[in-house]
Amino acid sequence: MTEHGAPRRSLKQRLADGERLRGALLRLPSETLVEMAGVAGFDFVVIDCEHGPADTALLQQHLTAAAAHGMDVLVRVGSAEPALALRCLDLGAAGLIHPHVDSREDARRAVEASHYPPWGKRGFATYSRAGRFGTVTAADHVAASRETLVVTMVETRRACDDADAIAGTEGVDAVLVGPADLAADCGFPEPGVVDGLIARAHDAARANQRAVMTIVPGLDAARAAERQGFQLIVYNMAHVLMDTLRSLTASGTTDATADPA
Repeated sequence: MTEHGAPRRSLKQRLADGERLRGALLRLPSETLVEMAGVAGFDFVVIDCEHGPADTALLQQHLTAAAAHGMDVLVRVGSAEPALALRCLDLGAAGLIHPHVDSREDARRAVEASHYPPWGKRGFATYSRAGRFGTVTAADHVAASRETLVVTMVETRRACDDADAIAGTEGVDAVLVGPADLAADCGFPEPGVVDGLIARAHDAARANQRAVMTIVPGLDAARAAERQGFQLIVYNMAHVLMDTLRSLTASGTTDATADPA
């Protein structure tokens, strides 16, 4: 999205240029956390409308806070929710993360929900926030919408088996594996089984020249992901915050006899 008339390079463009981008996954609705992520220098935040609140009024506030810091927003929508996808994009989301993509057909539907014709089936509107409330031409609005980032989530054994077809679907930009759902789908087998399926999905994404996203619990995991070549590294902020809080309470640095003044 273009803010205040000053265009900036889209996430899609930056990925195409080989950049590694860092994001923050926010399941806890908070404009302040969005602003803190922007001040800290994150490239984007992920607002979770699948496991978190799917409140578009709250989402608009988060988008506005992110825009003030030149930071993009991706939204994870629930599966089979094209209406929510439409509202998120109209509000100015830079892209969508589509969960439970199990096949090429699912991937095609995700792309259709994310783009205007002829690429997709998104309902057209220029009077939205994304269209700068009707102040841009239809042609410019369509051109900007083509920068929408489409991320497909692979979360089942079936999806891993069909990962090449999913990643190869025209319009898919990145792939994210959901290891928890994948393990559940496989009946919680030995870790090596799930690791092998994850590697298969990642290999398929890279073979199709798609970016690979991963969600990490902290800095050590992020550094490991960098070494493994992930382009989209997302910190799970609930995990980061809880680890920080627990470390503070377990530090043993509080002196009960100290003068509080």
